[in-house]
Amino acid sequence: MWDYYRYKPAPIDASKQLAKYQKENPDAQPIIASDRILVKSWWAKAWTKNLERYADYSNRIGRGRSYVRGRAVLDLSISACEVKAVVQGSQAKPYEISIKIDALPKSTWDKIVKRCSRRIGSLEELMAGKFPSELSELFTSREEGLFPMSKEIKFNCTCPDWAYMCKHVAAVLYGIGVRFDSDPALFFRLRNIDFTELIKKSIDEKMKKMLKNVECVTERVMKDVNTLELFGV
Repeated sequence: MWDYYRYKPAPIDASKQLAKYQKENPDAQPIIASDRILVKSWWAKAWTKNLERYADYSNRIGRGRSYVRGRAVLDLSISACEVKAVVQGSQAKPYEISIKIDALPKSTWDKIVKRCSRRIGSLEELMAGKFPSELSELFTSREEGLFPMSKEIKFNCTCPDWAYMCKHVAAVLYGIGVRFDSDPALFFRLRNIDFTELIKKSIDEKMKKMLKNVECVTERVMKDVNTLELFGV
């Protein structure tokens, strides 16, 4: 008897189709993932975990992993609130996928910026996911974090699959995470938010504190030291 729970889809290898597509479309941006680890960076892992924690996605999202590993995502571009991709399926002609994601509400972003005050040291730390654990929890909060809820994600595929989420859409959702590995700033572009505000807020607060400390030290020093003696007069 066929055991559904032991069934595993055959490995996908769309390398030949990818080579052909790239020859016809030299500006294509395919997803080339590692054979061992699909996503590596903090932003990529957080993106994938966010998708997998929603019940209406968790049972379907895994269908896209083999497509990503098999280089079936021939092209994927990310812009503000939208992702467009081309995925090679079982037919000769690849399918076109469009995913729209709501912009992060300004009220949510303002709260996050405020709470990040003096907590992020540099752009490099932000992009590398090197920040305090409490910020990590804030960014990934289900209701008030940076990552979209399932109701904020809408998608469409040209394939004939009647499923709510076809494997081609699932592949693109995973492919987005892989793309974040090479350029985490794309996450902020997708959610239509200016990540420099986080850095600017931290720098401004640190500068204010430094200036305040300098003023205190200067006042104390000038009281304790004879300025004439200081300059050798």
